[in-house]
Amino acid sequence: MKTRIYLNNPQFVLGTTLKDHEEPEHNNMALHVCENVENVLNNRLKLASFLNCDVDDFVCANQTHSANVHHVTAEDKGRGSRSVDNAISNTDALYTYEPNILLCTFTADCVPVIFYNETTGLTGVIHSGWQGTIKEITLKVFEHLIKNEQNNPKDIKVVLGPALSQERFEVDEDVYQKFKDLGYADEFIYFKEETNKYHIDNQQTVKKQCELVGIPLNNVKIDLTCTFHHPDGFSYREDKKTGRHLSFIMRKEN
Repeated sequence: MKTRIYLNNPQFVLGTTLKDHEEPEHNNMALHVCENVENVLNNRLKLASFLNCDVDDFVCANQTHSANVHHVTAEDKGRGSRSVDNAISNTDALYTYEPNILLCTFTADCVPVIFYNETTGLTGVIHSGWQGTIKEITLKVFEHLIKNEQNNPKDIKVVLGPALSQERFEVDEDVYQKFKDLGYADEFIYFKEETNKYHIDNQQTVKKQCELVGIPLNNVKIDLTCTFHHPDGFSYREDKKTGRHLSFIMRKEN
């Protein structure tokens, strides 16, 4: 089972699963887009075993490209882990201060945002496709955590996981205008005359949102794996029936 670990120390583990041709459904982790539920559950069980946790420690949301965030508590443990029916509804960002809960977000071209704060014990994940980015979900989540929950932005560490590269993220005038209207994304956009398309770097736009709330740039790491180009990537642009990466984070406590 292919998994990329960004950090694994005594306090936190965070990473993302990758496409793996040796596994059922190529290691798809999403129940909402699968050929067989049992395949995905088996893939999740393997991930749980690899991370030394239980699949019932997972917390998943039914993502809708919203700007909605949910504060996960101990009572939420296991929601969405085995069925979409009890997943947290209409939500694209999860955070918690509870230990031993694996927060999950699913992507196939969108930007997975994984974050933590060693001082407060905060962990979280955000699903920021282009719709989430123009709704400024990342900026809004961090503004809330900084202003209302006393997280110092200088203590927040962020990883932006595999996503569609700027070369492959080509859009028409309507989507370009939405990014331009943000007022800070112009440097992450170029126009290609041959195709009459705009190309947008969604990861860099999300990174800018982190910077705007005061998170130091050296606290934000980007995985440059293009989900379209790389054989380890699930890409919705390439295949509308593709599986999903699961990006995750958990704070450990014995």
